[in-house]
Amino acid sequence: MTAYIIRRLFLMIPTLLGIMLVSFAVVQFAPGGPIERIIAQVSGTDVSATARFTGQGSGDFGATMGREGAGGADGTQAKYRGAQGLDPDFIKQLEAQFGFDKPAHERFLIMLSNYAMFDFGKSYFRDIRVIDLIKEKLPVSISLGLWMTLVTYLISIPLGIRKAIRDGSRFDVWSSAVVVVGYAVPGFLFAILLIIVFAGGSFFSWFPLRGLTSDNWHELSLGGKIADYAWHLTLPIVSMALSSFATMTLLTKNSFLDEIRKQYVLTARMKGCGETRVLYGHVFRNAMLIVIAGFPGAFVSAFFTGSLLIETIFSLDGLGLLGFESVLNRDYAVVFATLYIFSLVGLVVNLISDLTYTWVDPRIDFEAREV
Repeated sequence: MTAYIIRRLFLMIPTLLGIMLVSFAVVQFAPGGPIERIIAQVSGTDVSATARFTGQGSGDFGATMGREGAGGADGTQAKYRGAQGLDPDFIKQLEAQFGFDKPAHERFLIMLSNYAMFDFGKSYFRDIRVIDLIKEKLPVSISLGLWMTLVTYLISIPLGIRKAIRDGSRFDVWSSAVVVVGYAVPGFLFAILLIIVFAGGSFFSWFPLRGLTSDNWHELSLGGKIADYAWHLTLPIVSMALSSFATMTLLTKNSFLDEIRKQYVLTARMKGCGETRVLYGHVFRNAMLIVIAGFPGAFVSAFFTGSLLIETIFSLDGLGLLGFESVLNRDYAVVFATLYIFSLVGLVVNLISDLTYTWVDPRIDFEAREV
């Protein structure tokens, strides 16, 4: 197993390199960029994502830079839309500031060497290091992703097993109808409904509308902090987990049904094994393999990409909102750093998932096959 883990860790390097190379190449052909945004700010035509979402932007920076001069146009200006009339030295200064005065391949190699040391530089439009910006947003995404995944698994797996045991019964029929309807309802729409009903919209005011904790959280006791944290997370977690219940529940049910109908289960019953021992001593280990296989995708999706609308609706400033704003604002320092971290975490989680297979079923031997 040690040799397999080492091979997988080494394979992460070309995989990560390929992800970053493709993303970097796509960005080179994408219209707009940080320099174009500064030019738009100078000319007064910029509407940034930061300004739309938070009422803030980098207009002061753009205005300051714009006062440095306006003049004729040359080849440097021709590369950027709206740059006519701006001082060519001002454009060159922007290129040097953002690193665009170097060829693309050189910029890519510099980025890789820095990322290998986990040096992600500073945000283009926020005077803060990218790693500090990510750390600032991380608690929200950890809370949403971790608890949503745990709640989904803790409810869906027992429910799926119960449905498999009682396949075709009234319980199976009505519970299937409930989870399918829940899957069909968009999470953001259900979030709005929860706010209207339970967060002071039109009926009850039982839950807060914004934030991960209350303003007086640091003054609360340990029990009070835990209760306050859970109080703020209840509605976002319910909104995110609703659509996940159907997939995981039906996957668990079908996996158990497939195993229950196999010959070894019939043999175990004929030998006098009780139903509980058959189900959890024999069927569970085999049936859970396919459920575990879906864990990395579910976890990574919930942790990083599945919470943008929920974060926006409940005013939770997490990584989903950060990534969305960074793409719109062409803040490539944040875009590539978050992509690098997300990809690395995804690869590590996939490795952990494979190792979990061996824990669930020791008969699986990854070292005996080619990677």
